[in-house]
Amino acid sequence: MTKITEENRLALKDAVLPYKERLEVLFAKEKTVLATLHADTAGQAKKKLSLADEMTNASSLYMAMDALSLKILDVKNNEALNAARKLLYKAVIYIEDVVTDAVDVSFAELTDALAPIADVPVTERYTIIQKLGCAIDILKARFGDNSKWKWSFVELEGRHAAVAKNLIDMKQAVKEYFDPNAPNYETTVTYVRLITKLLDRTANGYRDRYELSTRRIDDIKNAIKFLLASHKVFSALGDRDKVEEVKTKAVVWNNKMKNDQKLGLNS
Repeated sequence: MTKITEENRLALKDAVLPYKERLEVLFAKEKTVLATLHADTAGQAKKKLSLADEMTNASSLYMAMDALSLKILDVKNNEALNAARKLLYKAVIYIEDVVTDAVDVSFAELTDALAPIADVPVTERYTIIQKLGCAIDILKARFGDNSKWKWSFVELEGRHAAVAKNLIDMKQAVKEYFDPNAPNYETTVTYVRLITKLLDRTANGYRDRYELSTRRIDDIKNAIKFLLASHKVFSALGDRDKVEEVKTKAVVWNNKMKNDQKLGLNS
């Protein structure tokens, strides 16, 4: 480890100043927008999606500050990383406020929640979700495999997967998914594939956390819940092979859970 000198500390202070100034601007903007929500109920949903995106941007600034700390001092800035983690949760919560955090909700039940953002293009929705996911992945990597937050990322990734699924109008998406001439064809296909990837990763993440860490029954139940959410997506797409594959996997995991309960292997 490089010896930390006063000169290095001052160099880091100067280097992070532009990022801190940008963060002040973002947080001031957030405060202003929040103050207008009650007066503009019709635009609340869109404003919260915008705030989610801004919080993702803010988290990236904190991660950049950590990168500078590593470069100049050869030391992680855990305070900045924790601030970034909290902001990513805040970003997810803003989207949850729009489309709920429910994993097992049917697409039909999301109709009312999606109505206020009906004119928000799927490209914009995808960008918000994709950017948030990238930020989560980068932060996870910056913390490292030995971080105390390792298993907590399963929850953050799960909440991200849930809002990714809930934010898309699946009825419209299915139409565009199978129509190469649709204006949003490429984005819709990419978005839907991302959703299935995120749901599968989260299901496996909760299963791993159950097997390798907690042995808590709610973890394996969540794993199955995300599998069933994936089942809903493949059912909407009419992908019979994937529907059966996911269904079989869910049955196996459910049987495993019941057997573990009988043997007293979970809590």
